[in-house]
Amino acid sequence: MFTRILKSRFQLFLLLFLALSSSAYGADESVLNSGDTAWILMATGLVLFMTIPALALFYAGLVRSKNVLSIFMQCLSLTAVMSILWIVCGYSLAFDTTGMEKDVVNLHSFIGGFGKVMMKGVTVDSMHGTIPEVLFAAFQMTFAVITPALIVGAFAERMKFSAMLAFSVLWLLVVYCPICHMTWAGDGGLYADWGVKDFAGGIVVHVTAGFAALVACLVIGPRLGYPTHLEPPHNLTMTLLGTAMLWFGWFGFNGGSQLAADGTAAMAVFVTHISASVATIVWMGIEWFKLGKPSVLGAATGAIAGLAAITPASGTVGPIGAMAIGATSGAVCFLFATKIKQRLRYDDTLDVFGVHGVGGFLGTIMCGVFAAKQFGGSGIEGGILNQVTVQLLAAVSCAIYAIIATYVILRLVQFTIGLRIDAQGEIRGLDLTEHEERGYVG
Repeated sequence: MFTRILKSRFQLFLLLFLALSSSAYGADESVLNSGDTAWILMATGLVLFMTIPALALFYAGLVRSKNVLSIFMQCLSLTAVMSILWIVCGYSLAFDTTGMEKDVVNLHSFIGGFGKVMMKGVTVDSMHGTIPEVLFAAFQMTFAVITPALIVGAFAERMKFSAMLAFSVLWLLVVYCPICHMTWAGDGGLYADWGVKDFAGGIVVHVTAGFAALVACLVIGPRLGYPTHLEPPHNLTMTLLGTAMLWFGWFGFNGGSQLAADGTAAMAVFVTHISASVATIVWMGIEWFKLGKPSVLGAATGAIAGLAAITPASGTVGPIGAMAIGATSGAVCFLFATKIKQRLRYDDTLDVFGVHGVGGFLGTIMCGVFAAKQFGGSGIEGGILNQVTVQLLAAVSCAIYAIIATYVILRLVQFTIGLRIDAQGEIRGLDLTEHEERGYVG
């Protein structure tokens, strides 16, 4: 009798334990994970570090000395303004999921609502998966900061500071937030329902910024003296330091996009480094073969091309895919940033389109191939051809939308406050003309 009672109680305890365990595992995604939270806290800092000081140093070293402070000021001010805009309504427009339905196309397939305006409902207890929602919002905020900052490189040395701010505010709301929502807000977003793979922002960040940059440099026009009478970059040491910082920060950019401290995040960091390394070697090798000597500027630019190209694929490809993406981006971005740019004579000052636009586009398409398990990737549903088609449609439609919307915004700013400083101000330099300060004294 005692044995039967003990056995029955043990069975009851076991069933209760299994039920609680099952319940705990089922709710795992809504329970805070301290390891995931610690990693995303660090990743958030790394991505913010990519704008100030990394991108600022990279860009500032490439301009002439009379414009160095203007680059720092643009990156610094965009960090502040985009952060506040994200809190006010950007986060809501990008990630409010009210009204979204999987495989149902409606207004909320393209843009979020106003349910999270001024971070409404986001408290210390709100969760996004296994991390606090406020941390998720902060991590995404750093992406919203760096994306418009990338565009700065296309019109460096000639755009009015006030025009840059007005353009960036409108661009974030009209271009970045909708594309972000369609891709990352979850089931019901247009690109998400298509099955688009964009792990860390090939479409959301690099295609939007890169194609917007192309439009911006065409609308604003070339710098005085372009292309034959311009001084070279004033401080390549500064640029190389910025490159190293961007490379380091990109580990948070890509690895953090998993929103967890797990094997996928580790692989994302690993393939990010591989792609950047291969692209650096390829760009350097092409220069060495064609010009007789490899340049520091070329190696640095190649590294950024490899980093941009691996971004959309970093969570789904393995080392083989990373090497292929790095090699292709190094070669193709070299072609766009040098030969095609020279032939078409558009003044994309710091090669934002040639590196980020082309690199992000390439990586998005190649992700559709190298995410397949036969290449060491995480796997593709529906086959490679189907995935490549989806990736291509998303990248092309995003590029077209970014081009049209950017053109309209630029013309609006031009009509109201004007886009470009006058010739005398450009000759004098933006540091003095726009800020009445000098980067170098003596």
